[in-house]
Amino acid sequence: MNIFKVAYKNVRNNSKEIYKGFGFKHLSDVTQYYVHPNNQSFAGTTTLCQPIGEALALFTSLVAAIINGDGSVIGDYYFSDDNSQIFLSILIPEDWRANEVVESNVFKYEVLIDKNNITLSAYDRSTKWLDSNMDHLHPLYKLLPCFCALLAQECRTNSDFNDLLLNYVNTPAVDTFVNLHEDFYQAHKSDDYQVFYENLTGYDIGSLMSFGSGYNIIIENQKEMEKEIAIPVERFAKNSFSKEYQKLIPNLPTELVIPNFVKSICTAVTKGDVMAVLFHGPAGTGKTISCKLVCQEIGIPIMDVVNCTENLDEFILGKYLPQDDRIIFQESYVTKAIREGGAVVFEEINFAKPQYLAFLNSLLDDNGFVRLDNGEVVYRHKNFRFFATMNLGYFGTKELNQSLYNRFNVVVEIAALADEAIRLMLVTRVPECEPVVTKIISVYHKLKKKIESEELDLVISPRNLENWARLAKYEGYIQAAEKTIIPIAKCERILEDSIRGIIMLYKWS
Repeated sequence: MNIFKVAYKNVRNNSKEIYKGFGFKHLSDVTQYYVHPNNQSFAGTTTLCQPIGEALALFTSLVAAIINGDGSVIGDYYFSDDNSQIFLSILIPEDWRANEVVESNVFKYEVLIDKNNITLSAYDRSTKWLDSNMDHLHPLYKLLPCFCALLAQECRTNSDFNDLLLNYVNTPAVDTFVNLHEDFYQAHKSDDYQVFYENLTGYDIGSLMSFGSGYNIIIENQKEMEKEIAIPVERFAKNSFSKEYQKLIPNLPTELVIPNFVKSICTAVTKGDVMAVLFHGPAGTGKTISCKLVCQEIGIPIMDVVNCTENLDEFILGKYLPQDDRIIFQESYVTKAIREGGAVVFEEINFAKPQYLAFLNSLLDDNGFVRLDNGEVVYRHKNFRFFATMNLGYFGTKELNQSLYNRFNVVVEIAALADEAIRLMLVTRVPECEPVVTKIISVYHKLKKKIESEELDLVISPRNLENWARLAKYEGYIQAAEKTIIPIAKCERILEDSIRGIIMLYKWS
């Protein structure tokens, strides 16, 4: 039986409205919200049906009760390793009976999906199985629990659908409801199932896994991740580096504070369990600063910061230079760090030409070494540390060679700076901007949203905001924006005017 097509022919006698379905009714036209790519209707329209819509509302109530953990759990679903078996148990909320969405004597449903067989069971207030005949149930009441179980199976087998449903549970919205309904229907509109009504009391779920238990474990792990653990940082001994190199240990402004999730790797870097670290994330999020903060925290000098977009070439380890009447090989500070210890930072490493990074493969191996152009082999000092940063998805970037990527012991994503971090940075560095700092941050978010929504190949970062605030001390924010914020449009006149319009929304004096 094709229960998905049957669903469009069944509606409750007492109401056509989809209960808890945003006021939609059976066969409501919702084309304005969503049209599935595989929609094959003659008119190309999207319509809803009561059985699927109400199953979606009931199933998401079950999932929400589990996720919220507020003691109002109304059921759970269980699944086999291959998701071919699904067992769903759900208590019917009182309002569903009061509004005659479910028959007044049905208090609980159990459903078993085993491949294409669906077995349904209904129970009364005392959890006694209702009758041995399915005929007493209106077709709609039979479809409701069947679709709930199939929704559970869809969540198990379709990660995109599961993510969308969890998003809907957290933030219910009309368009998402329509999207879920239509995706579910289109994915299974040709599927046939055998539907049976049998007593499932005592069905053995011992071999199945529970969504509720699994989700609780995930929540516990998330809470564990969110705990702030005070991790003592072990620094390098002062005599680990020469006095000359100790001067290269970073000494950053006090407003720059190392985040806990970065601080947690510091001791591992000191002890050598982490020798190579890659920081990645959007422009202006503080990737290079994070490298310097780690080095400051553990007391290691930064011997060189190499901008791979400009400075990385075949002479990165050193070059032959004339001296008096001779030609001598002069090694770089990168090589000095490898030979004597210290840190190097490669900025925007995925801009570099692969041939200029080839030496890193041997350097970052277990027995690290580099071979210089003069033939000398330099073995990696025990106190050498390698840091790199990269932006992902920006124009001109490349994917990092997999063999090199695998040589990083730790890969850390640096997310966009929080508003408070931007506020602290701006006010500390440019105190004069404090009266308008909220407006500056608001402009920043509006421009970021425009860039993201229109998929523009542009970047605005907190650095731009700082430059804007600094110049504004001399010529005001509107004039200063012409030289610091407007230029991010890269001379696209229409975009420049759009940015000016955003800035003109605010009073700056």
